[in-house]
Amino acid sequence: MAELVYNEQGRLLFTEEMRREYTILIPNMLPIHFTMLERIFNNHGYKVKLLKTMGRKIIDEGLENVHNDACYPALLCVGQFIDALKSGEYDINKTALMMVQTGGGCRASNYIHLIRKALKRCGMEQIPVISLNLAGLEKNPGFKLTIDMMAQLVTGICYADLLMLLANQVRPFENNKGDADKLIDTWIDRLVKLKFSYTAFDKVAAEIVKDFAKIPFTPDPSKLKVGIVGEIFIKYSPLGNNDLQRFLESEGCEVCCPGLIDFLIFMGDHQIVETRLYHTKYVKYIASGAIKGFFKMMQNKIIKAIEGTRFRPPAKFEETKKNVLPFLSPANKMGEGWLLTAEMVELVSSGTNNIVCAQPFGCLPNHIVGKGMIRKIRAVYPQANIVAIDYDPGATRVNQENRIKLMLSAAKAQLEKT
Repeated sequence: MAELVYNEQGRLLFTEEMRREYTILIPNMLPIHFTMLERIFNNHGYKVKLLKTMGRKIIDEGLENVHNDACYPALLCVGQFIDALKSGEYDINKTALMMVQTGGGCRASNYIHLIRKALKRCGMEQIPVISLNLAGLEKNPGFKLTIDMMAQLVTGICYADLLMLLANQVRPFENNKGDADKLIDTWIDRLVKLKFSYTAFDKVAAEIVKDFAKIPFTPDPSKLKVGIVGEIFIKYSPLGNNDLQRFLESEGCEVCCPGLIDFLIFMGDHQIVETRLYHTKYVKYIASGAIKGFFKMMQNKIIKAIEGTRFRPPAKFEETKKNVLPFLSPANKMGEGWLLTAEMVELVSSGTNNIVCAQPFGCLPNHIVGKGMIRKIRAVYPQANIVAIDYDPGATRVNQENRIKLMLSAAKAQLEKT
């Protein structure tokens, strides 16, 4: 067991010795994206393990170790960590945990402290918790984001967005079930060898599009397009939304899920808007402008690679933002802010009228910009068929899926009329 080292505030540090010996567990929010993150960290000398566990026992562990006023994603992340540590699969004296920390107004900024409190409750205080953040909230001598690693991480996110977008448009129509998922695995392996090259992004993106276009498929106009929006964890995580995408595909739907790039551009954009409104944080204004500019450029590269093919490219961020202005001010930044409403507007205006708005029951910002905006969207777009689904420990999967089936029944009836 490595020597335990604490900082001046009494926080257990992740040391260089731990880097060589410890396995680092991370929760699974976006399956493709986080698989890439796992591979990138491992290529830089860490031993990272992406948790893919599911089941009621994770919720029960969360309920036992997290205050019931915490949001559902926090409960799931803590529950998944504790469940893994109790499984016997990992040496708890040589295991660390890693969690993303935003530093914003969301309760996600407190996940780190909730995890540490749960570890103490379970008698596992010797397990260090690493904060993955860009705000300098916490630092550890054994974990450092180098420039090379950061370049691979941000470029990997863009490749993952492209793979997710293409796979979602191929999977419901493929002649040989599993072809799209196999191609995702193939390309992740290739991207690892290419070290997630930024300079070759245009060329590689075009090759990815061509490979997905080669998958044998049969068009089926009867399949419903269904968008998924909502709080970022519940929107993407199979654990958080009871494998919503798989359920929708089993019901004969094509899932349309906005990528992570829009959210990252949004994170830069709202800091710019805040500075313009309140004339503060000019240093962050410059940094946020650079982040926004980079991901807008990468989004344009993805659009360019897809245009002229049978696939639908993502909408440009500025167009999405412009379309939401009649509904919300860009100053709405808490949670997913105006972007959640914007994603619903973008989906409906581009022909995806059926939407599942997935949100944790206790996430107040997302109830306002999600469920709270549905009536106004319907007033402008009468064809909008949106259902808000709450996810929490007491919500049953059967009830959630039945409500979604009612939405799909309405969509099928509308399709038959046209």
